[in-house]
Amino acid sequence: MKKATSSVLYPVFWLPLIVVLLQLSCTSLQQKAQNQFSAGEYQMAISTFSKLLEKEPENNEANLFIAESYRLSNRIEKAATYYEKVSENNATFESEYYKGKSLKGKGEYDSARVAFEAAKTLTMDDEKIALAEKEVKNIDALSEIEPIWPNHELENYELLNTSGIDYAPVLSENYLYFTSSRGAGDLYPATGQGYTRLFRARAEGINVDVQNVQTLPEFQNETGLNQGAIAISPDGNTIIYARGNAASKSVIPEVSLFASYFRGGGFTEPIFMPVNGEPEYWNSTPAFSASGDTLYFASNRPEGYGGIDLYRSTKLANGDFGNVVNMGPEINTPGNELFPRPLPNGEFYFSSDGHPGYGKLDLFVAKEENGSITVRNLGPNFNSIADDFGIFFTDYPEEGYLTSNRSGGKGDDDIYYFKDMTPAPKVVNVLLNVVTKERLENGEEQVLPQTRVVLYDDNNQTIDGNFSSQSGRLRFPLEPEKEYTMIASKTGYFTQSIPYSTVGKTPAPEDLIQDVTNITLDTTIVLEQLVLERAIVLENIYYDLDKAEIRPDAAQELDKLVKILKDNPGIRIELSSHTDARASDAYNEDLSQRRAESAVEYIVSQGIDPSRLEARGYGEQQLIIENAQTEEEHQINRRTEFKVIEITE
Repeated sequence: MKKATSSVLYPVFWLPLIVVLLQLSCTSLQQKAQNQFSAGEYQMAISTFSKLLEKEPENNEANLFIAESYRLSNRIEKAATYYEKVSENNATFESEYYKGKSLKGKGEYDSARVAFEAAKTLTMDDEKIALAEKEVKNIDALSEIEPIWPNHELENYELLNTSGIDYAPVLSENYLYFTSSRGAGDLYPATGQGYTRLFRARAEGINVDVQNVQTLPEFQNETGLNQGAIAISPDGNTIIYARGNAASKSVIPEVSLFASYFRGGGFTEPIFMPVNGEPEYWNSTPAFSASGDTLYFASNRPEGYGGIDLYRSTKLANGDFGNVVNMGPEINTPGNELFPRPLPNGEFYFSSDGHPGYGKLDLFVAKEENGSITVRNLGPNFNSIADDFGIFFTDYPEEGYLTSNRSGGKGDDDIYYFKDMTPAPKVVNVLLNVVTKERLENGEEQVLPQTRVVLYDDNNQTIDGNFSSQSGRLRFPLEPEKEYTMIASKTGYFTQSIPYSTVGKTPAPEDLIQDVTNITLDTTIVLEQLVLERAIVLENIYYDLDKAEIRPDAAQELDKLVKILKDNPGIRIELSSHTDARASDAYNEDLSQRRAESAVEYIVSQGIDPSRLEARGYGEQQLIIENAQTEEEHQINRRTEFKVIEITE
């Protein structure tokens, strides 16, 4: 991230020391280098001090100034060897602390931890000790970072990027706006890169018309200045962007926010925003809320939590933004927080080098959960040891853009796009073949055509239904691992509900090989004819000797009758009990009546309206086998039956 940078980006512990060193110039070459450093021309200073080191490799001042030039131009990862040289000569908290930052920026975490631990021993300042301790804790926390979206992949947008700087894309009204150093005529002396300007190109999501990139048409880019990150209001009528790093520090404050408004068919010339505050404040990386009523930005104004903090500002009645509020210690750290990105769902994305991360700036998301704010690193598929920042979702959370200067890019800062590359789930199609049949009086089954079968889900919602064909067949598409109910009905037959489950009837997801697997299942539904006054025996209804109480095994059989009554709410039945002929007529009639009434009471207890039931005890009046001799024959005579005595619908 080498744009709009300056010494105000990071805490400057060494300012008094550097002033003293500037006063100790001994050669014209060193004087030239020091003058370049004082002017913020860090790349030039690096070049000049490097010539001194060729002659004097142990020149402590030259090593220090090169290290600081890299740090202050946001290239601290290149400074480790120079800080090491400084520490060899005269180790201080600053030389070890920034050496640790540099080593961390290179991904050398163990060596960075050693440097931070050493820094803690070189100061009595509690604030400095806390800074080093936090860096150690952040390194220790790296092992706990897990990707939020493990299947998202980044791709360098090579056709859009240049060999220079390209960063901070935002999409608005089918245009991609971004900042780039392409075509720059002058070099920004702090980094040796061209001054950055604002550009746009037509885009749909992450598809950009890279052949027709143009400078921002709404207003003219300023020459000799860095145009920084841009924000566009949701209605497209306000553009806010950062501008600064002039060759002459007296022209304008170093980095400030400017606004342009759509008025009278065009955009106004950008104006300095009151939200910038004092002239010495550094303000950049703006972003609007989804409503457009809140502006988020980064600033180094005092009384914050570190080098650069994130702030929010609300729109005033006159259209300006005011009431600037720091976003608090849950977001901000002693390090730097930049590039805010609020989402309509309440998630807040930003970049930070103060929360546990892999190197320099990492991407994070803050969410309010259970009344507190939690901050998570987006994970190693988004972040690297380099700067990763400026996320923008074109289709949350599946795709979008971000910026990174990680190795392997096309230029310095490059624009990347990301997509969710989660493999499409393997599909299992379940087809249930249903055959409808009827049971004949002789117990055999035959096809029952034109039977209506309705399919319900586990919430009793109808999801399908049809009539069986002349061959008694129909088919339902089902889902794996689901519970269903089918209700089959036909005039003249008992309606029947049949539970059906696909649980355990399809391969486990990890066992699937093909993208699409078709599973065919089969079931048969058998209906009974509904004939008035025709007795139907309930099997296995047993009573203890000379007793009428319903036994548990009998209750299970009676539950089947309960189901028939619930499936067929328009019928009334007579439930009858019969005995064998081995006791007196009077005894058997009384016993059978009590047993029939007991069975009816049980059925009523299961929710059946008692008006639909009649209990009759026939005793031994209706023997099936006259003169029964064996126990098996007596058992046939001892039975419970029901018959439909009325159909009301």
